[in-house]
Amino acid sequence: MRCWQVVRHGDPTVAIELVDTEEPTPGPGEVRLRVLGAAVGLPDVFMTRGSYPFTPMLPFIAGQEVCGIVDMVGSGVDAGLGSAVDGLVGTRVMAVTNFYDGRGGFAQFAIARADTVFRVPDAMSDVDAAAFRIGYSTAWNGLVRRGALQAGETVLVLGAAGGSGAAAIVLAKALGATVIAVAAGSEKLAFCASLGADVAIDRRSGAVPAEVLTATGDRGVDVVFDPVGGELAESVLDTIAPGGRMLAIGFASGRWVQVETHHAVRRSYSLVGVYAGATSRQENEQDHEALLNLHSSGQFPSFVHAAPFTALPEVLAEIERGEIVGKAVVLVDS
Repeated sequence: MRCWQVVRHGDPTVAIELVDTEEPTPGPGEVRLRVLGAAVGLPDVFMTRGSYPFTPMLPFIAGQEVCGIVDMVGSGVDAGLGSAVDGLVGTRVMAVTNFYDGRGGFAQFAIARADTVFRVPDAMSDVDAAAFRIGYSTAWNGLVRRGALQAGETVLVLGAAGGSGAAAIVLAKALGATVIAVAAGSEKLAFCASLGADVAIDRRSGAVPAEVLTATGDRGVDVVFDPVGGELAESVLDTIAPGGRMLAIGFASGRWVQVETHHAVRRSYSLVGVYAGATSRQENEQDHEALLNLHSSGQFPSFVHAAPFTALPEVLAEIERGEIVGKAVVLVDS
């Protein structure tokens, strides 16, 4: 099969090579997917650099999430997996791949654990399906399950023009929240506004906390959705209203947000960790169906851009440079 393989650590444009290798075989509890589209994200960049916590041994195939057709299943796949895998072989699905063991999605065939496979509605495109699962499940897990977001509350989304941030904007608006988006530059701010953000703040202004307080009449925000971490996240801690929640989603800046206990106590807010791996299959099924209902109602505008498979190195480089607006997907047969 044709695949992009990480053969050395370093710049994405030189770390990966387009090679032919043997098709993978699914083990117990696994499925093989003929990949239609593979989403590209910052963790894939970190893996090419060798800095991601789940980076496999060289050489390996990255690519965390895909849309594909199930063409082979391992033993024990049908046990207790719910409606998403009924009549699995030949079904178009979305899935999180076994990227952590090197059998990721930047290939014609990928492997996924069956419990990471979820149904794709007929009306959803391959491109949107490839980028749906991680972004929206993270947004739901953060905003709903961990953040207990209520209609009428205000959400501050950091890194709002990226895949995770964009999904958080869309979901928060669908749930009836007011959204303040933080991104860099006029193009990204316009993108956030197009997704429904009520206020868009340029993080390069140097005055993000002051602008957040101005936008909220000095009250502050109820929830911070933080896939960025680092100095930006720490700069907005003083904008969290009493009873607010700082959702630690990721560390695109290179490090997690650091919260001093005395500061959280004095201002009466909570630091809330958000980890998708702590959610059961049954809970994931419930969340997925709720998200698909919102999608089918027209409340989820698409923010995904398609690129040919051969363009993957440059797509990774653009993500590392912060030039991708929304989410990128490579079409494997193109």
